[in-house]
Amino acid sequence: MASLLENLIELLDKENEEYEKLVVLAEDKTPTIVKGDVESLSKITEDEQEIVGRIQGMEKQRIKVLADVANVVNRDVETLKLIDLIQMLEKMPDQQKKLRDVHERLKQTTEKLREINDKNQMLLADKLDMVEFNLNMIRALKSAPQTANYTRDAYTNGEVLGIFHGGFDAKQ
Repeated sequence: MASLLENLIELLDKENEEYEKLVVLAEDKTPTIVKGDVESLSKITEDEQEIVGRIQGMEKQRIKVLADVANVVNRDVETLKLIDLIQMLEKMPDQQKKLRDVHERLKQTTEKLREINDKNQMLLADKLDMVEFNLNMIRALKSAPQTANYTRDAYTNGEVLGIFHGGFDAKQ
């Protein structure tokens, strides 16, 4: 049982390290979003995907180790949670403290990551709203109303407000 717990604690510790790397990347992503640097954002996203892949592998290992622990303590693997396991380890205070500490660190890291991701999501939504606003402004300029300038035959001359056909050529 002790070796299974050590494996679980070691695995959770490694998982926490990977989540901490995600936190750093998420923090790096914030100014990148603000600047609108698509290349850097793409690179950060690739790095995140690599880390998430490693975390998923660790999750599979964690589920397997937790299933082994559940078999040893004669509990249903589907209902056994880390909190329950921590409470069950009253007779093993060293293991209980290690497991509680790594659980708390992992919980704090994932909460920090969630907060940063929420902030980044709001920034991205604001950027998308700004792009949509700019596109609507461009569309509105192209569909501006015609002027009230009439020709001799009482027809409008077709000139559009705010649109100039010609003008200054900066290349000359």
